Amino acid sequence: MSQARVIVVGNEKGGAGKSTIAIHLATALMHGEAKVAVIDLDLRQQSLGHFFASRRAWTDSAGVVLPMPVDIGMGPDAVKMVDADPENGLPRLDEIMARAIDSADFVLIDTPGGDTALSRAAHGKADLIVTPMNDSFVDFDLLGQVDPVTLDLIRPSIYAETVWESRKAKAAARGKSIDWVVLRNRLAVTEARNRKRLEERIVALAKRVGFRIGPGLRDRVIYRELYPFGLTIADLSAKVRPVPVSLGHVAARQELRSLSQALGLTLNPAEEELAVAS
Repeated sequence: MSQARVIVVGNEKGGAGKSTIAIHLATALMHGEAKVAVIDLDLRQQSLGHFFASRRAWTDSAGVVLPMPVDIGMGPDAVKMVDADPENGLPRLDEIMARAIDSADFVLIDTPGGDTALSRAAHGKADLIVTPMNDSFVDFDLLGQVDPVTLDLIRPSIYAETVWESRKAKAAARGKSIDWVVLRNRLAVTEARNRKRLEERIVALAKRVGFRIGPGLRDRVIYRELYPFGLTIADLSAKVRPVPVSLGHVAARQELRSLSQALGLTLNPAEEELAVAS
């Protein structure tokens, strides 16, 4: 049996769309018939946990069957880890990871918008780190520091250094590094000159610290309106349609497909096409 692939969705800044990305990657993988274990280390907000609890409730009510993550008994352990110090919390994370790796094809970990011992430990266990960032120098500040006069890239910043240390440690321990992909997430219509400036700095930093740049998910109401049901655009079909389907849903599904391909993940080629009511 091959080793489960560990995907960590991380960024020390809140509001970058980590949970949205994690939810969509998990459902896309499950629809591709992969066994997925999910671990939510954002122990206060628990967006990932709430999403799958809503998913169970909605599918039971609607009488439909949708893929769910494998059960690794995270619930009680998550409660224990909220107030645990690193000495006690880290061994619990190791136990949960061991169960997840033993039972799944993919282990997907959502991390909090901050620096914690559990988050750093999770980064060190990753095969793939996915970092969504808003199209803003505010978000870029955690990845790279720029000169306030020229906007030239000066050096990697705090989160980039955290990932760099995780990659070095894994390379030394296992002889292979961690793939790192930064997503341009929640893109909206912005002033073209500022976007171009930011893109140039991201490309420069990518060459310096060795991450890939991928497409994220645009800032669409579609993604938010499905969350309360525990659903994503990957779930929509003739039987699963809690909201009217529009051309925007079709475009959003293509975004998810492009994201998955950029990360080297494959969606189910037999997925149902969305029919838009005229």
